[in-house]
Amino acid sequence: MNNESPIQLTLGIKLDDDAKFENFYTTDINQPLFNELQGDFAMLYVWGASGTGCSHLLQSVCHKTATKETPAIYIPMAELGSYSPVILEGLTSLNVICIDDVQSIAGNSEWENAFFNFFNEAKEAGTRLLFSADCSPQELSIILKDLLSRLQSIPVFKLEAMSDKQSIEALKFRADQRGMELNDATADFIYRRSNRSIDQLMELLNKLDRVSMVKKRRLTIPLVKETMNW
Repeated sequence: MNNESPIQLTLGIKLDDDAKFENFYTTDINQPLFNELQGDFAMLYVWGASGTGCSHLLQSVCHKTATKETPAIYIPMAELGSYSPVILEGLTSLNVICIDDVQSIAGNSEWENAFFNFFNEAKEAGTRLLFSADCSPQELSIILKDLLSRLQSIPVFKLEAMSDKQSIEALKFRADQRGMELNDATADFIYRRSNRSIDQLMELLNKLDRVSMVKKRRLTIPLVKETMNW
C-alpha cells in the first residue's frame, strides 16, 4: 500500500519502504519509546544523536498510521529548510505529522514563526504531532521563546545509542529479516570497518545484499572486502 500523502509526494519525499517498526532493532532501554510510538500519543518529542534511528522511527509511525481515511506525512526539515514555510499550510487536516530534524529551523525567524502557528493550529485541530531532533528541547537554539516553550511542554523521549555489541546484533537481526546468512565473524568485520552508525550500517547491508544476489555468493568477509575495497 502507498502510504505517502499527496502533499508528501508533491514535495518529492518518499518513505523508506524498510523504515518500519518490525525492521527496527530495539534495546531494553529504548523499549518504552518504542511502545509509545506505536500507541495513540497526541504530541511527542524524540531526540537522539545522528544515526541512532530517529528518522526510521518517524517513518515507521507514518507507515503504521497512514490510511486513506487517516493520512499521515513525514517532513524531513534538514531537506526542506530551503522551502518556504507555506508548505505547512493545510497540514493540520492530516491525522499524523512527523517532523524530522526540527533543530534545522533554529535561527530562521520565518520558519520559527510559522512553526509556532502550525503547532497551535495542530493542537486545536487534534492533529497528532511527532518531532525529532539531535538534541533535547532544552538544548535547541530556537530564538522564538513561545515556540521553544511549546516544544518543551510535550512529552520527551531520548533514543539511546546502542553499544557495539547491540549494534552488531542489530546488523544480524536485519540480515536475518532479509534472508541473508550473516555469521558472527562477518558481522563483526563489517561493524569494525564501518563508521558504526546504525543508519549507515543498514545502508551498507542493503548494498551487500544486492551484490550478494547479483554475484550469487554468500555474504562472507572476502565478499565484503571485495565490495567495499577494505
